[in-house]
Amino acid sequence: MSFNNLDTLYRQVIMDHYKNPRNKGNIEGDVLTVDMNNPTCGDRIQLQMLVEDGIVKDAKFDGEGCSISMASASMMTQTIKGKEVTDALKLSKQFSNMMLGEELDTGDLDFGDIEALQGVAKFPARIKCATLPWKAMEKGVHDDNE
Repeated sequence: MSFNNLDTLYRQVIMDHYKNPRNKGNIEGDVLTVDMNNPTCGDRIQLQMLVEDGIVKDAKFDGEGCSISMASASMMTQTIKGKEVTDALKLSKQFSNMMLGEELDTGDLDFGDIEALQGVAKFPARIKCATLPWKAMEKGVHDDNE
């Protein structure tokens, strides 16, 4: 597949997650809740996670922002659901590396649609948009373990 076709496909995936977000909403009950924002561009996210026995049983988000941040939140929640917290943190580390322009080393982890965000690395001002939901997830699971 040519670079232009791949770029077009990735843009379509990002816009699909932006226009039809997965896991947008709230989880009822006692759950981890993290509020974060990116003051640079106004992205705001509230991430909720139900973590039991070291596994992310459910993850939902609410918020507002650019297409990159909202698509990233949609992709991230979709990807971490059902995963062990340690694997979710590994995914986050790999995602951060990808945002720094490094090759994506998926190993045995399933990245799903997340690879569509690879092109964001070419736009340094947008990296914080893409990583906002991931930073919220990291904060939530780290605060839960304290």
